[in-house]
Amino acid sequence: MKIKLLFMVAGILIATGVNAQKGVDNGRPFGSGEDSANCVKNISLFIPYAKSNNYKDAYPFWKKVYDECPGSTKNVYIYGEDIIGWQISQESDAAKKDALIDEMMTLFDTRVKYFGNDRRYGKDWIVSQKAQKYNLLKGDNTDPALIYKWTGEVVDEFKENVEPLAVSLYMFASFKMFQNDKEKYKEQYVNDFLKTTPLLDAALGIAEEAKDQKKIENITARKAEIEQNFAASGAAECDILQSIYASKIEANKDNLDFLNETMSLLRRVGCKESDAYIAASEYVYKIAPTAESAMGLGSKAFKNNNDEEAEKYFNEAIGMTEDSGIKADLYMALAAMALKQGQLVKTKQLCQKCLAENDKYGRAYILLAQAYSMGGKSIFSDDPVLAKTVFIAAADKALRARQVDPSVADEANKLLNSYSQYYPTKEEVFMHPDINDGSNFTIGGWIGETVKIRTK
Repeated sequence: MKIKLLFMVAGILIATGVNAQKGVDNGRPFGSGEDSANCVKNISLFIPYAKSNNYKDAYPFWKKVYDECPGSTKNVYIYGEDIIGWQISQESDAAKKDALIDEMMTLFDTRVKYFGNDRRYGKDWIVSQKAQKYNLLKGDNTDPALIYKWTGEVVDEFKENVEPLAVSLYMFASFKMFQNDKEKYKEQYVNDFLKTTPLLDAALGIAEEAKDQKKIENITARKAEIEQNFAASGAAECDILQSIYASKIEANKDNLDFLNETMSLLRRVGCKESDAYIAASEYVYKIAPTAESAMGLGSKAFKNNNDEEAEKYFNEAIGMTEDSGIKADLYMALAAMALKQGQLVKTKQLCQKCLAENDKYGRAYILLAQAYSMGGKSIFSDDPVLAKTVFIAAADKALRARQVDPSVADEANKLLNSYSQYYPTKEEVFMHPDINDGSNFTIGGWIGETVKIRTK
C-alpha cells in the first residue's frame, strides 16, 4: 500500500514538472504550471516597487517576468521603460549606457511582438514611441537613418491609419538626412513629403468625420510642422523642384494622380509660376479640368502679361473648388493682378476674400499695405498732412503680415522702414486741428481704417 502511494505522489510530481513551462517557451501569456504561478508572483512583486519609483528593488522581479513571461501584461513594458530609463540615468560609462539604450530599443521590439495588435496602442504607436525615446536618449548622437527605417516601415504598412507621430518622426529623420547630405537626399526628402502629406490629409478627413477633436488638433499640428520644415529646408526652392519634376511630368503626362500631387506640392511651396507647375496644369486641364489646373493656366497667362485670359482662368478655378487653400491662392493672384493695374479698391476687396479663406495669408496683408500706400492722395486730395496718415494704415498692414506669416517678414520689414519715412512730422500734427499724436484717427473712403497717429 505504501509503495502504491509512493508511485502516485511521484507521478503527480513528474506531471507537474512536465506541465510547468515558461510563457516565453510555450507561447501562453503566463506560461503553465509552476512557472505560471511564479510569473504571477513576480508581477505582483515588481509593480508596487515600480509604482513607488523604487526601480532598484523592482528590477530583479521585473527582469524575471520580462525574460520568462513577456506576453503576460503590458505593465512589463510600461514600467520597463521607467526601470531601464532609471538604469541609464545612473550609468556614467558611455559604452554601458549605449548598451542600456539598445536594451530599451529591444524592449519596444518585444512589446511589438506580444502586444503589436493592441487596438489602442498597437505597432505603429509603439514604434513611434521607440523612435521618440531613441532620439531623446541619443541627443546629438542620434542616427536619423535608424529613425527613418523604423518609422518608414509603419508609415508604409498603416498608411492613412498610421499614428501621426510616426509620420512626424519619419519626416524629421528624412529632413535630418537631407541636411547632412543635401545632394544625396534631396529627391528622397521631396518624395517623402509628397508621400506623407496625402496620408495626413486622409487621416485628418477620418478624424473630422469621427468628430475626434483631439486627433484633429494632433494631425493638424504635425502637418503644419512638416510643411514648415519643408518650406524652410531649401529643398522647396522652385529651381530645385523644377529640376526634379520637369522630366517626371513629361514621363507622367497621362498619370492624373501624379500630376495632381505634383501641382499640389508646387502650389503649397509657392512655385505656381514655375514651368513644371504650368506644364502639369496643362496636361491635367486637357484630361480632366480641375481648379488647380485652371489656376496653372491662369498663372501662365499672367506670366505672359495676358491679364484678361488670366482673370478668366482664375475665376473659373474659384467656381470649381471649395478648398480654402486653393481659393485663397486664387484670390491672391487676382488681387496681385488688380494692384498691377492700379485698381486699388478691387485689390482690397480681393485681399479681404483671400483672408476670409485664410486669415494667416501674409501676402494678402502685404498687398493691402501696398494698395493703401498708393491711395492717400485719392482720399485726401486737398490735405497733404492727412494723406500721410494712409502710410500709417499701410504700415499696420505690413506689421500684421509679419505677425501672421514669418515667410514674408523680410518684405514686411522693408515696407515698414519705407512707410515710416512718410509719417507726418510732430510739427504737422501739432498744427493740424483733426489729429493728435497718439490718438485714434479714422481714414474714410475705400480704405476705411482706424489708426493710431504716429510721427516720424
